[in-house]
Amino acid sequence: MPITAMDLVAAAKKNITEIDADTVHITISNHLILDVREAAEYAAGCLPGAINISRGVLEFKIGSHPDFQYQHDADITVYCLTGGRSALAAEALNKLGYKKVVSLAGGFNAWKENGLPINQP
Repeated sequence: MPITAMDLVAAAKKNITEIDADTVHITISNHLILDVREAAEYAAGCLPGAINISRGVLEFKIGSHPDFQYQHDADITVYCLTGGRSALAAEALNKLGYKKVVSLAGGFNAWKENGLPINQP
């Protein structure tokens, strides 16, 4: 029987670290913030300081992006809308050698629900 996208997300979540929105808010100034949503989602609002690289091109673009190319030891927080794409992205970044990657549990929706600040890029 074929697996679903949610099966892939559940498997990824076993291999990554997720942190809640309040913890991200506390640590945001010390982390690179990576938004893996589509460009239109990002344009509608993002976490302060977020850099947008869509999930679909992440593995191809992360290594040449000036904020990430030499940052394999940097603290990186990844987020999407609900936490699925960011879980897959965090797992991929770990495989690419990024050592300190976390995913925002609940994604941008959790951030908004906690009333945390949103930027307009």
